[in-house]
Amino acid sequence: MSIFQELKKTTRHLSRGQVHDHDPNAPILRAENVSVHYESGNALEDISFELIPGERIAIVGPNGAGKSTLIKVVAGVQTPSSGKIQIFGHHPDGHICIAYVPQRTQVDWNFPVTVADVVMMGRVGKMGLFRNPKASDWQIVQKSLEVVSMGRLAKRQIDELSGGQQQRMFIARALAQEAELILMDEPMTGLDVTSQDEIFKILDQLSKENVTVLISLHDLKMASERFDRVILLNKELLAIGLAEDALHPDNLLKAYGGTLQLLPTDKGMLAFDDTCCEGEHDHA
Repeated sequence: MSIFQELKKTTRHLSRGQVHDHDPNAPILRAENVSVHYESGNALEDISFELIPGERIAIVGPNGAGKSTLIKVVAGVQTPSSGKIQIFGHHPDGHICIAYVPQRTQVDWNFPVTVADVVMMGRVGKMGLFRNPKASDWQIVQKSLEVVSMGRLAKRQIDELSGGQQQRMFIARALAQEAELILMDEPMTGLDVTSQDEIFKILDQLSKENVTVLISLHDLKMASERFDRVILLNKELLAIGLAEDALHPDNLLKAYGGTLQLLPTDKGMLAFDDTCCEGEHDHA
C-alpha cells in the first residue's frame, strides 16, 4: 500500500460532513461498548474506557489481541460492529484533531515522495482537501520538522529514512495537523534504544502541551516505565490503570495464558511474552 493510500485513510473522513466542535465537558476520548466482529471471529468485545487530555496510554496484549483494530476504530478509519467512539463528545468523523500513525510495515516506503510532502498531508484538514498549500502552511511544516530534529531532511525521499526517522516524520505530520490526540500503532517495533529515546523525548514535550497519545506496544517493561496508564487487552479489556495495577500477574496470565513467562527479580516480577513481536496480526 502506498504511503498516500495509507495516510489518506485519516483525512478522507474530513470530506464527509461538518467539522465538529469540541464539547468542553466531554473527555477527549470515550469508548462505549465497542465490539468488532469478523467472519473469522471477534476482534474486540465490549470495550469501554475514557482518556483525559495530556496523558500517555499504552495498549498491550498478545498478538491478535485487537490492539491495531482498537487504534483504527478510534481513528475513525474502521467502523465498529457495535458500540461507539466519541472524540470530545462526537463521532471521530469530522474531527481534524486526531492523528493516526500506522505501522511502518503497512506503508510502501518506495513511493516517490519527500518528507515535507508527507508532513504537509497533516495540513489537509486545515486547508481543505482540494486547496493548494500557502506559504504559511509550508512554514508550519518546516517548524514541525524542526521540532522532531528533521528540518534538514525536508527534501529527502522517504525511502532514505531510518526507522526512527520515519516515526519522527509521522509525529511531525501530527504536529502540522495541530493534533490533540495522536494514535500510534507499534511505533517502537524494530527501533534501537537510541531511536526509541528520541521519540519519547518528543512525546514528553507533547504531554507538556496537553496532547494525548495512545500507543500500542508489545514491550511490557516499556509500558510500565514510560506511560501514565496501561490498557491490557485480549479482545476484551482486561485492565486499565497504573502499570502496577493493570499489569498485575493475575491480569497478565488472563491476557497471555501459557505464552507468558513470569520471573522473580529483586525489583519484583518480570513478565515477558515468548510469542512473535514483529507487529500486530489483526485484520485490516
